[in-house]
Amino acid sequence: MKQKYIWSFIIGTYSFIILFLNQVHAIELDENTRTVQLEESGKTIVLTPEQVKRGKRLFNNSCAQCHNGGVTKTNPNIGLELESLNLATPPRDSINGLIEYMKNPTSYDGATFIAELHPSIKSAEIFPKMRNLTDEDLFAIAGHILVQPKIAPEKWGGGKIYY
Repeated sequence: MKQKYIWSFIIGTYSFIILFLNQVHAIELDENTRTVQLEESGKTIVLTPEQVKRGKRLFNNSCAQCHNGGVTKTNPNIGLELESLNLATPPRDSINGLIEYMKNPTSYDGATFIAELHPSIKSAEIFPKMRNLTDEDLFAIAGHILVQPKIAPEKWGGGKIYY
């Protein structure tokens, strides 16, 4: 009987350490890490810890199936790292650029409208996870995408070698 209590204590202590002491919370991110580009002109914005946390949750729920770790499953050559986002036409390396893309997605060169292939607000009837996303949600998701290269610069968008 005593052994049962000892094992319960050990498992409980281990669970507490794993769940509460081993996580990075959005509140721990400094202001510099939470500062992202708002628009193409270079204007920046500091995300709140709540926006970062919410963006991560929404991204994991709505986008990570195809973009886990910033990788694009359908085209591993183009990820969500800042370099790829910047080289897209139009550039998608800002909050507003990513929101516009999530509303009206185009091919990487900007020549073809791809809402029937890529989840977007325009194609919410095809992609149900996009149905209830508000502009505030899109803002948080875009913020998450732009913060990740600062948190895990080599892993975010790094491809199969990391995921």
